[in-house]
Amino acid sequence: MANNLIGTQEQLRDPNYTPALHRAVPLGIQHVLAMFVSNVTPAIIIAGAAGFGFGSDAGAQGFPDMTYLIQMSMLFAGIATLFQTIGFGPVGARLPIVQGTSFAFIPIMIPLVAGKGVEALPALFGGVIIGGLFHAFIATFIGKIRFALPPLVTGLVVTMIGLALVKVGIQYAAGGIPAIDKPEYGSLLNWSAALIVILVTLGLKFYTKGILAISAVIIGIIVGYLYSMTVGMVTFDGISTSWDRAAPVAFPIPFKYGFEISTAAIVGFCLMAFVSAVETVGDVSGITKGGAGREATDEEIKGATFADGFGSSIAGIFGGFPNTSFSQNVGLIAMTGVMSRHVVTIGAIFLIICGLIPKVGAVIRTIPIEVLGGGVIVMFGMVVAAGISMLSDVKWNRRNMVIFAIALSIGLGLQLDPKAVQYLPDTLRILTTSGLLPAAIIAIVLNLILPEELTDEATDEVSGGMSGRGKKS
Repeated sequence: MANNLIGTQEQLRDPNYTPALHRAVPLGIQHVLAMFVSNVTPAIIIAGAAGFGFGSDAGAQGFPDMTYLIQMSMLFAGIATLFQTIGFGPVGARLPIVQGTSFAFIPIMIPLVAGKGVEALPALFGGVIIGGLFHAFIATFIGKIRFALPPLVTGLVVTMIGLALVKVGIQYAAGGIPAIDKPEYGSLLNWSAALIVILVTLGLKFYTKGILAISAVIIGIIVGYLYSMTVGMVTFDGISTSWDRAAPVAFPIPFKYGFEISTAAIVGFCLMAFVSAVETVGDVSGITKGGAGREATDEEIKGATFADGFGSSIAGIFGGFPNTSFSQNVGLIAMTGVMSRHVVTIGAIFLIICGLIPKVGAVIRTIPIEVLGGGVIVMFGMVVAAGISMLSDVKWNRRNMVIFAIALSIGLGLQLDPKAVQYLPDTLRILTTSGLLPAAIIAIVLNLILPEELTDEATDEVSGGMSGRGKKS
């Protein structure tokens, strides 16, 4: 009945339908609230890994750089979303797809920038630009490579992404990497802020409905922020000056950090583009099924992948990170039943406006890292859960178990002990210690070359042996 206030059932299923403005604007902002924290988090993580500092450690140099990266995350998420909703030529699905900064590339980016400061950014953004162009190229043959990426491979990769990131969430909640050697790291005060965010998020997610449930993470962070202010964890040292200097509106600067060709960055971003492309195929299918009750067309899938790639490449020129479709917004469309792409366009415009106002980034920048840690723990845990959900579709015969075991063992092992490959050339070392790429490559190759001749009996034998209930004594 509620949907009748917005439009008829046929209108709601039509991507070209525009609800009345007083309905469309709240629905568009709802989409932004659902993805806002997830969108800016990668910029904060990469800036922290590069050593820009956090809170009072930001200093005169670190603060503007992190603020700018946060700005670009908002601005180019909005622009890439417009590519999807409005489109031009072959670019864009013309569907209500919300784009945002991708978590998938974080395990690739961290080794590239770790402790290197601003000097690491030219090579990083060179990889983003070239990787984005390659991502757009994938659109020309996306339908032909899906066979190589079944749920066994994609589920493993998504799970590995989450496992690579959960450590970051714990470190943030304990006080952040710069504070690891300080007495306050892991203190009850730090953890109290993170736990408040987690508890508020869980309470809203499971005991409320509508906008409160959808915005659970961002509301949890706001509550955690207010708590941290009362206990003296919020510091504005070094920030007030930057706030005063911030222009009311600031436009992106092309090649602000330069451009550099790095083999490790290019290879890493191009390989991850495959994973991101397949994720987008799944999101497009989810939107058309959940919102319109039909399968996605080849043109929609191709257009969405083009928008992914071009959006990422253009973002890289101005200091933004790779973009991808956001799955949480797919669920939001299924829940509201509103398929209008123009609603998402309104959300995109809101993001663009935020990205052009430096003081929005400056406000985000004042959030204590422990508070962000609480939100990040929830988000990255959900990434792992999403990967496990994808793996539930796998037929667990002996062949698939072996593929999963080898890929996970090597990928996770190299990630946990980077020194194991310390004598490899720099490019190979960076790619292997991400853990993600070795796991993905091993799973893809083994899935393509191992025979499919193993029987269910073999599966039962393996399962029986593991549970102690095998047929053999």
